[in-house]
Amino acid sequence: MYRLHNYYRSSASYRVRIALNLKGLAYEYVPWHLTRNGGETARPEFLALNPEGLVPVLETADGQHLTQSLAIIEYLDALHPTPALLPGDPLERARVQALAQLIACEIHPINNLRVLQYLTNRLGVSEADRNAWYRHWVETGLRAFEAQLRASDATGRFCHGDTPTLADCCLVPQIFNAQRFGCDLGFATETLRIHANCEALEAFRTASPERQPDAE
Repeated sequence: MYRLHNYYRSSASYRVRIALNLKGLAYEYVPWHLTRNGGETARPEFLALNPEGLVPVLETADGQHLTQSLAIIEYLDALHPTPALLPGDPLERARVQALAQLIACEIHPINNLRVLQYLTNRLGVSEADRNAWYRHWVETGLRAFEAQLRASDATGRFCHGDTPTLADCCLVPQIFNAQRFGCDLGFATETLRIHANCEALEAFRTASPERQPDAE
């Protein structure tokens, strides 16, 4: 059995929970609170798992510690190839990875918790301006995401075709956060259609933050 070190509202953790659920893989849920007492992931015992001090960390049965959500999901896809979250065709695989990375590497890094805390605590940015920063970059990124979905015949019930892929694992947590921060998603009709199709699946619903044991 796997152990997933994570936090209920972490987007990156949420992606991995979805992937584990889609593949029907059992795992032990190990929570680490990101803000309580200065953040539990800053403790020496967590830094021994991941020196970055970031969740998620996937612990394998033989004690290996895997970090970075996209790398973890690709690892799971290689070991447990059914259902596949990455297409075998190189061109299709590149499209799925590009969509996933648009979210995981472009939108998320400049809007994650430590960046928002730095804006507020170190630079003195007001809460209103911090939230405006968040909405601007999320909406900018999702406009590009929407355009890519509309431009490709490969878009189906999900981001790529008619079964969930890595791109959908990244999309759903991003929409959760976008809605949480009040982003204007009126432009994102294809994106929200796919999000609704994902949310109709139990694998996505079970992974949602409000259903985790450490939810507050």
